[in-house]
Amino acid sequence: MSNSKEKLFTEFTSPTTQEWLDKIQVDLKGADFNKRLVWRTNEGFNVQPFYRREDLAELKTPDALPGEFPFVRGNKKDDNTWYIRQDIVVEDAKVANAKALDILNKGIDSLGFRFKGGQVSAAFIEELLEGILCDVVEVNFHTCQRHAVELAEILVDYFGKKGYDKEKVVGSIDFDPMEKMVMKGKDVTPVLADAPKLVETLKDYPNFRCINVNSVSLNNAGAYIVQELGYALAWGNEYMQQLTDAGIDADLAAKSIKFNMGISENYFMELAKFRAARLLWAQIVKQYEPKCDCACKMVVNAVTSTYNQTLFDSYVNLLRSQTEAMSAALAGIHSMVVVPFDVTYEVPTDFSERIARNQQLLLKEECHFNKVVDPGAGSYYIEHLTNSLAAEGWKIFLRVEEEGGFLEAIKKGTVQDDINATNTKRHGDAAKRKEFLLGTNQFPNFTEKSDGKRAMACCCGCAGKEEELPFKKIESSRLAADFEDLRIHTEETRVPTAFMLTIGNLAMRQARAQFSCNFLACAGYKVIDNLGFKTVEEGVDAALEAKADIVVICSSDDEYAEYAIPAFKYLDGRAMFVVAGAPACMEDLKAAGIENFVHVRCNVLETLKDYNKKLGI
Repeated sequence: MSNSKEKLFTEFTSPTTQEWLDKIQVDLKGADFNKRLVWRTNEGFNVQPFYRREDLAELKTPDALPGEFPFVRGNKKDDNTWYIRQDIVVEDAKVANAKALDILNKGIDSLGFRFKGGQVSAAFIEELLEGILCDVVEVNFHTCQRHAVELAEILVDYFGKKGYDKEKVVGSIDFDPMEKMVMKGKDVTPVLADAPKLVETLKDYPNFRCINVNSVSLNNAGAYIVQELGYALAWGNEYMQQLTDAGIDADLAAKSIKFNMGISENYFMELAKFRAARLLWAQIVKQYEPKCDCACKMVVNAVTSTYNQTLFDSYVNLLRSQTEAMSAALAGIHSMVVVPFDVTYEVPTDFSERIARNQQLLLKEECHFNKVVDPGAGSYYIEHLTNSLAAEGWKIFLRVEEEGGFLEAIKKGTVQDDINATNTKRHGDAAKRKEFLLGTNQFPNFTEKSDGKRAMACCCGCAGKEEELPFKKIESSRLAADFEDLRIHTEETRVPTAFMLTIGNLAMRQARAQFSCNFLACAGYKVIDNLGFKTVEEGVDAALEAKADIVVICSSDDEYAEYAIPAFKYLDGRAMFVVAGAPACMEDLKAAGIENFVHVRCNVLETLKDYNKKLGI
């Protein structure tokens, strides 16, 4: 049998890279290889259409081992288990406690409590944690930054009173004043002085982290993957520097820091991001000369993105968050929060929270993603992405360090400017459909209505009066927000009817009618498709009978020269006239008075806004 196998494999010759390239060039029939097949990423590097073993020859990441420095392959050696976390907004301690106990019986093993600073007290914590075994379940807390030390002292007393093994208490306090500075533009630098005291208070609890890096906020503001990576590293290093400068031991400082990172929809790139982040963070911490390499481990709580979530066709959010959760799980994170699919327009319901929990349980209990450590290791593609992201992320890190560190970069506004510029670009790309949002700017649900759904306003745990901001802040909105606002405005004002006047070449008229229906439905227009008409007069008459506000002629480029102008003249201004496509005869059509065209190079959002204006909507 073994001889047979050996013979089988020797019959196949291994083609060289050049032979692959030569074959691809033949299939391209003269088209440019780089323009057609090389992906120019937003992250600053190119991705080739194929990779081979020789592409890994210069890389060090494939030589790494799980659970060993520099931890590119994860912090664990034996399995890939992560905590399934659900966050709870606490208005009443007793109610929140009852909810926590309930979801602990439904698969959750990590709790996140979010409450106002004024609620912090020993009695509040005792009521909140009643019946919760903090040496079995991970517990995380978010409150006003100014109350973090007080909360830590209360928790230490509480854990001691319960007699918990200090090694087994796992969790965190979300102390991150710099997040408020970068996101809100507020000067909370005095609060940074609390960090050393906070660390000292919890130093006897090695698995309870109290300094957080909330780069998930950058993700939710539209940051590209490499931006979140680079700034998160600089953010964490700023805390490391401040803590060690204050006399905190390097090992203790590093083991006090936790990263809350976002997960965007780019499946393989996000998987590689977490690997690259661990690699680079280990190298950063190593420079502080910790006594143990274990201090170089990066602990990450991954959170699915809200930037790409939508109000319309909201069940598609489940597809987005599921692939995001898969990326993070396979990448080997410490814990994960899957954001409920309805969070953009309502307080999550019991149903949406159950689905969010089950999304992780499915990956763990049925797909067994918790069994295999770093399954992406050795993949030529993923190793390349890991290396490329590390290189580009490191450039951002070094640039921030040259400015004097992350805090100085915030004060100068360079971080905010960079993220704001990316958000603006991404909204522009979405408007032109260079970046797709299924159900929003691509393949919208034609018949869906908002049914009163409106985007949830951002809420902050620490309310306060408006004040002049000392620093720039990040200005952001979800990627779908512009289209949603337009669609809701159309729905609330008047929904126009768009009629497809399909004529001529069967394949082209059907393709262009489908394109036009999708285009116009992005604004919530009612669209009427048709099988085809023998004459333009027949089509126009049918459109007027249907009380159409817009008539879209759909045909082939060659036939527009024959059909478009007669149809436009016969319509005679009784409805808006649109040509589907950008035919060679476009200038002739414009000269005849036709001014509306829909095609792939259009700015969809601006075109639809213009149509609304022309229709008096």
